[in-house]
Amino acid sequence: QVQLVESGGGLVQPGGSLRLSCAASGSIFSIGNMGWYRQAPGKERELVAFITLGGSTNHADSVKDRFTISRDNTKNTVYLQMNSLKPEDTVVYYCNAVIRRWSQSTGSDYWGQGTQVTVSS
Repeated sequence: QVQLVESGGGLVQPGGSLRLSCAASGSIFSIGNMGWYRQAPGKERELVAFITLGGSTNHADSVKDRFTISRDNTKNTVYLQMNSLKPEDTVVYYCNAVIRRWSQSTGSDYWGQGTQVTVSS
């Protein structure tokens, strides 16, 4: 069994910062790409950023120069540093990872439970 557990969401004022964390645990053989998505009510889930095993990153245009994704492979954890937060960043954030379990020959997509980020004065 594999779990992704997120933390770090909450309430912050416009212009403030938050750091999201997502730790993978369980019977993990390897982890490939890891990423963060967000979803507003009534809208489709959208990619915020992803990072490959080797550390290459891609950020959505809406968060470039404000958000930074990183990972610690020794801790099976992906982070999202969010700076200069805006009210429109107020949504639920989900982490995602492609994880190969010991019992599998290929990886599968896993999702965290979601963490609410609210940007408001």
